Amino acid sequence: MTSVSIYLRQHAQRLKDAGRTRTSETYLATLSSFTKFCNGQDIDIARIDTNLIERYESYLKGRHLSRNSSSFYMRILRRIYNLAVSDGLASPATPFRTVYTGIDKTARRAISMRDLRAVRSLVLPLGNPLDFARDMFLFSFYMRGMSFVDMAYLRKCDLRNGFVTYNRKKTSQQLSVRWERPMQEIVDKYDTGNSSYLLPIIQREDGTERRQYLNRLLYVNRKLKLVARMVAIRFPLTMYVARHSWASIAHERNIPLHVIRDALGHDNEATTQIYITSIHTNQIDAANREIIGLI
Repeated sequence: MTSVSIYLRQHAQRLKDAGRTRTSETYLATLSSFTKFCNGQDIDIARIDTNLIERYESYLKGRHLSRNSSSFYMRILRRIYNLAVSDGLASPATPFRTVYTGIDKTARRAISMRDLRAVRSLVLPLGNPLDFARDMFLFSFYMRGMSFVDMAYLRKCDLRNGFVTYNRKKTSQQLSVRWERPMQEIVDKYDTGNSSYLLPIIQREDGTERRQYLNRLLYVNRKLKLVARMVAIRFPLTMYVARHSWASIAHERNIPLHVIRDALGHDNEATTQIYITSIHTNQIDAANREIIGLI
């Protein structure tokens, strides 16, 4: 007998050892959810069947999880089950065939250039937490929608000869961005001392770097919501909005899709197309508001 808990933890540890910390954490999050469904009992992985998985999906729905969140857990469990089959720990079967394992398109938000200028021009006291959050948002935008995790791990040595060169945490793809004056102005505002990091996101190199980055992300996103209210942006402002806004504004200026793809570090144009589709949706919504206003 090999329990779901033992087997899943083994694979989570292998992922962590391979440097795939984020994926390892998603495996453990799935285990936590599944264990709660099982009332704390650990079951043999060979006992996973269609009935059990359907009941687990109903449990997730009962907790008001979105279809994407439920599917997220299902896909990880399916992966673990298939690995167990390959290892001879479970019989070949398709217990996940009746549950949803797809990915729904989610609404993605971008702000206009006008809103972006309002955020940049907002008068905030130097050293104010809102000022810091605004700076991180703008830095992401200036860096072609650089993700917050990549900003957090950006090192001073990554900036040389007028370019920042780094590997995306998500895909390991190497990107190079020309260093511009607005980027330097933000960096100059913050004294990082002897730290090897370029930005004051990770402040201690003591093995807690990932926890520091996650805590800082939550902190910045909370402050950005206040910034949004101050400039009358109608939806929550987050670091991810900076990334999507860069893609949106680039598209509006007729920059080719393959250029936007490469700038964002996407593996394929299908991912970039998701951004572009939601941009079209925003334009349609704006047109509809204008038409309704004519009545």
